[in-house]
Amino acid sequence: MLIRVMYSDGRFDMVKPSVLDNLLEQQVVTSFKRSDGWAVVGRDAIRSQSLPRYRGVDRRRGGTESPLP
Repeated sequence: MLIRVMYSDGRFDMVKPSVLDNLLEQQVVTSFKRSDGWAVVGRDAIRSQSLPRYRGVDRRRGGTESPLP
């Protein structure tokens, strides 16, 4: 699945979710498209990079351990 993003300079792109996470950390995107519309960085709630990632069993993948970042 690709996510439509708008960069700070007004360009648009389609990126993978993991790339969106990196772009948000680098603060180079101003908004990205969600199923319910555009999310604007600094205005709308977005997932926090400061929260620890889940390290338990990933049940969506048949019980395997989730990979470390």
